Amino acid sequence: MIIILITISLLLIYLLLCKLISSPFLPTKALCLSLRRSNFHQLLSLKWWRTDRLPAKPMEKSDLQLGVLVLLFYCCFGIGSAVVVEKKVLGDQVSALLSLKAGLLDPLNSLRDWKLSNSSAHCNWAGVRCNLNGAVEKLDLSHMNLSGHVSDDIQRLESLTSLNLCCNGFSSSLTKAISNLTSLKDIDVSQNLFIGSFPAGLGRAAGLTLLNASSNNFSGVIPEDLGNATSLETLDLRGSFFEGSIPKSFRNLQKLRFLGLSGNSLTGQLPAELGLLSSLEKIIIGYNEFEGGIPAEFGNLTNLKYLDLAVGNLSGEIPAELGRLKALETVFLYQNNLEGELPATIGNITSLQLLDLSDNNLSGEIPAEIVNLKNLQLLNLMSNKLSGSVPAGVGGLTQLAVLELWNNSLSGPLPRDLGKTSPLQWLDVSSNSLSGEIPASLCNGGNLTKLILFNNSFSGPIPESLSSCFSLVRVRMQNNFISGEIPVGLGKLGKLQRLELANNSLTGKIPIDLALSSSLSFIDVSRNRLQSSLPSTVLSIQNLQTFMASNNNFEGEIPDQFQDRPSLSSLDLSSNHFSGSIPATIASCEKLVNLNLKNNRLTGEIPKAVATMPALAVLDLSNNSLTGRLPENFGSSPALEMLNVSHNKLEGPVPANGVLRTINPADLVGNVGLCGGVLPPCSHSLQNASEQGNVHTKRIVAGWLVGISSVLAVGIALVGARLLYKRWYSNGSCFEKSYEMGSGEWPWRLMAYQRLGFTSSDILACIKESNVIGMGATGTVYKAEMPNSNTVVAVKKLWRSGTDIETGSSSDFVGENETVSMVAGSYGYIAPEYGYTLKVDERIDIYSYGVVLLELLTGKRPLDSEFGESVDIAEWIRRKIRDNRSLEEALDQNVGNCKYVQEEMLLVLRIALLCTAKLPKDRPSMRDVITMLGEAKPRRKSSSNSSGHDSNKDKPVFNTSPVNGLV
Repeated sequence: MIIILITISLLLIYLLLCKLISSPFLPTKALCLSLRRSNFHQLLSLKWWRTDRLPAKPMEKSDLQLGVLVLLFYCCFGIGSAVVVEKKVLGDQVSALLSLKAGLLDPLNSLRDWKLSNSSAHCNWAGVRCNLNGAVEKLDLSHMNLSGHVSDDIQRLESLTSLNLCCNGFSSSLTKAISNLTSLKDIDVSQNLFIGSFPAGLGRAAGLTLLNASSNNFSGVIPEDLGNATSLETLDLRGSFFEGSIPKSFRNLQKLRFLGLSGNSLTGQLPAELGLLSSLEKIIIGYNEFEGGIPAEFGNLTNLKYLDLAVGNLSGEIPAELGRLKALETVFLYQNNLEGELPATIGNITSLQLLDLSDNNLSGEIPAEIVNLKNLQLLNLMSNKLSGSVPAGVGGLTQLAVLELWNNSLSGPLPRDLGKTSPLQWLDVSSNSLSGEIPASLCNGGNLTKLILFNNSFSGPIPESLSSCFSLVRVRMQNNFISGEIPVGLGKLGKLQRLELANNSLTGKIPIDLALSSSLSFIDVSRNRLQSSLPSTVLSIQNLQTFMASNNNFEGEIPDQFQDRPSLSSLDLSSNHFSGSIPATIASCEKLVNLNLKNNRLTGEIPKAVATMPALAVLDLSNNSLTGRLPENFGSSPALEMLNVSHNKLEGPVPANGVLRTINPADLVGNVGLCGGVLPPCSHSLQNASEQGNVHTKRIVAGWLVGISSVLAVGIALVGARLLYKRWYSNGSCFEKSYEMGSGEWPWRLMAYQRLGFTSSDILACIKESNVIGMGATGTVYKAEMPNSNTVVAVKKLWRSGTDIETGSSSDFVGENETVSMVAGSYGYIAPEYGYTLKVDERIDIYSYGVVLLELLTGKRPLDSEFGESVDIAEWIRRKIRDNRSLEEALDQNVGNCKYVQEEMLLVLRIALLCTAKLPKDRPSMRDVITMLGEAKPRRKSSSNSSGHDSNKDKPVFNTSPVNGLV
């Protein structure tokens, strides 16, 4: 600015001197008048240099001197004043910026050039842009990994029109001082962790056009005065914790084009006044807790292109007035409580591309008018109560890429031309009552990736055309009436990962080319009529993880092709006609968890290597003709949880170690030669055999002598080992004095559902008074520290009788197969069937685990007077469900009432209810429980790192469709 003043002043002096030389006339009074008013524009407008417009009067010498003096005075005084004023303004701007920097944490040193230099250097600082006066006009500090707090001194940047703090790590409250920046036109503080209430007062910024505060942790109500910012075009407050209702003052935002409020905790009804905002093009306000339905006034939003009300707790019917929205391209209303029939007027929205009405209570038939939506790419009506047939015209929708109709009551055939002229990518019509043949044109476009048809009544053959559908990733057709043979060519589909054809009427044999697949990881052809032998290399598919072929008519030997196949985790060949021996190479499958070969004609011995497989948890070899003895090392198998060898021809003693010590006798029955362990003692059997077989006395005596000697030797070894054990643990482990075990062995087994760094002995060694960390009516809790694995666990020792509460003893730990005269365990924790069977198995443990989960979630004991007489915690929860009462009221309020915490607790509550199912067969395995707990995640905010608002404002904070890539 100073340079401009100096330039103009010198120019005036130069022109004046020129006139002194070339002309005797000069408008001195007019010039002085202009100079006094300091109005250069007026001065220039006089055009005093044009002599043809000046009166022909000779210039006096005194006038000339006066003019020169006035001009020089103005130049000196004006320039001096400008320098003083501008230095003050610029100094205030620099001071405000430095104050702002002082409150920030800048780990990347992005603001390293924010330091004092010459007077105008701040305009070149990172993220700073100035106007012609040197005042800060734009401040862009986005994507700098900044945190800390925004200083109140930001309000001193009075000329600021643009503020961008997007995509940083601010976790403090947002200063209320920004409401004093009335010149602001756009504000972006999105994708941070700002807390507290959102500053009120921004309604005074008359020129504000964009406000983006999405993806933060703001709470409280949305400021009512935002409705006064009548120039707003974009308002994005998605992904925080705003409460209350949508302000009715928003009816004043007549220029608003984008409204984003999704992913908050908003309540109340959707304001009908929003229907007055005729400029609106996008509404994303789902993932809230609204009441009532969709206002019919929304039908007045004639410019609306995008409507997302998903997961909004909305009820009522879909307004027929929405059919007036000719420009509408996307409608997401999924996961609400909408009911009634689909309005036929939906067929009038001819621009519609994405329609998702899934997870509601819609009923009636799919309206035939839906075939008028020629631009439709996604149609998702899954999980409703729709009935009738799929309109035949759906097959003629030339843009249709995704069709999801599963979990309804639809019947009749699929349109025969479905996929014929469309780029169909995803078809899921499972869990309906659809019938007829599978259309052969599904993959005509070459884009089909997922074909999911299970739980229907489809019949006829599998279309041959699928063998050339190279885009296929998943084929799931189980539980239908499909007949014929498996088409040749599926093994050549390089992307096919999952093939499920179970429970159909398929015949013939497994195609040889299936064994050539390089991508298949899951194959299930069980419960069909397949026959012949398995292809020799089918079990050596490179990425195969699960192969299930049970309940067929396969015969011959099991292919011995298991070498170098580390991915195989589940193999089920049960209920076939396989013969021969169990391949010893099966032990090379290090990740094999489940091996089921029951109900076949297998012979020979059980390979000893099978007993040492590191991940094998379930082994079922029952109902075969296996011979020989049980491998001794079964007892030391690291992961084995369930073993069934019943109804074979096994013989010899049952090893009394590990899993075999607690095995259910029913899993050993049908083997006449087995004895010992949980079966009747072998000594009795030998005695009976001696009497019947006339065994020589000398051999008996010799046997006894050898046995006595062996017992003495073992006893001596045990005593020595015990002394060493005590000495080792006295050097810094869990106990300092011995823990008496009575018989020398613990009458129970530690069953681990994942790999542990400690043993049962380590646990029991910590059961002592000094390690007690809690005590209640049902038992004592000990802290167990494992020095060898740096692990700390809590162990609860349950009391079994009244005397135990007083004294306690090692006999509190009742073994699973120990004979007792009372029910072992604590009432409330034990499964109901244990009271009449007295058999302990994994399902009873699962029940107890579920009770513990319920304790954690509710903060209540297994038995409480609040539940009522003879009602335990599991039944208490079930009664709430039967009475349609809210489960949130059962949760422990001390954990917090945050919406997302409660959501996660409810997910775990579902798992706990599965674990405490009344029927043992309905309870999941512990492995499944661990998997479900790992997947029990509440919905989260988007972690998008988009660099600008325009690139992500159309994307919901939460995933708004089950189909990725189309939104």
